[in-house]
Amino acid sequence: MLQPFEIHEPATVAEASRLLARHGDDATVYAGGTELIPVMRDGLAQYRHLVNIKTVPGLDAIAPAGEMLRIGALATHRMIERSPAIRAHAPVLAQVAAGVANLRVRNVGTLGGNLCFAEPHSDPAAVLIAQGATLVLARSDAERRVNADGFFVGIQQTVRMPDEVLVRVEVPARRPGAGAAYARFALHERPTAGVAAVVVLDGDAVTAARVTVGSVGPVPARVPEAEEALVGRRPDPEVLREAAGRAGGAVEVLEDLYGSVEYKRHIVTVLASHALDEAVARARGRGH
Repeated sequence: MLQPFEIHEPATVAEASRLLARHGDDATVYAGGTELIPVMRDGLAQYRHLVNIKTVPGLDAIAPAGEMLRIGALATHRMIERSPAIRAHAPVLAQVAAGVANLRVRNVGTLGGNLCFAEPHSDPAAVLIAQGATLVLARSDAERRVNADGFFVGIQQTVRMPDEVLVRVEVPARRPGAGAAYARFALHERPTAGVAAVVVLDGDAVTAARVTVGSVGPVPARVPEAEEALVGRRPDPEVLREAAGRAGGAVEVLEDLYGSVEYKRHIVTVLASHALDEAVARARGRGH
């Protein structure tokens, strides 16, 4: 049963930050609530003050901005799935959003809430890391920018300070010769494993690659060993298989109810193979 709490409705990010600072450990940000409320209901965490940032205008905006795509922290998964701007500039994000949980969660749950909760079994974080995204955090007197691959530090732990609010995510727009893909495996609504891949081609050679694995360890993480197997080489099937094998062999894996270490490594290898195949096809102008 939920314990009593007070909801605050700030008009600005600065006001939200001041409320978080004032109430300290008794306060947290409230956005979609799809992760927070079940945790509070089950007694796993209790907060006497919820700072509802849905009353701050503009935090759900999605729009291109120069060479990047800005996604407001309050953009719901459903908004991301259906956004023409995202489908044009970062279509893999729309694909991933369409697979989050169920329709009820997608209609209410927000990208910012998903990232800040840092649940290990989640899809968006791995894709944003592979895309080279930047997270913009704000407090009452300043903003700071954090690379997505440095945001997550542990299970349900991030570098966000207690009085900071995640306001938006900035994703580099798709460029010529680049292809991105995501492959996941799930037994239930939460993924057991997911692999995001971005490949950039110049002629027949890979000039850049990012491979990120999520849902098998404490945090989503890039796998440099897999990336190094690709760069400077022609992405023939044997090269892609080598990179996929490195992804499965090098990633940090935790055994849990979702599977053993050996099982998860095998799943990662299979998913990495699918993601890399699709990313290369898209880089060559095939697929979406």
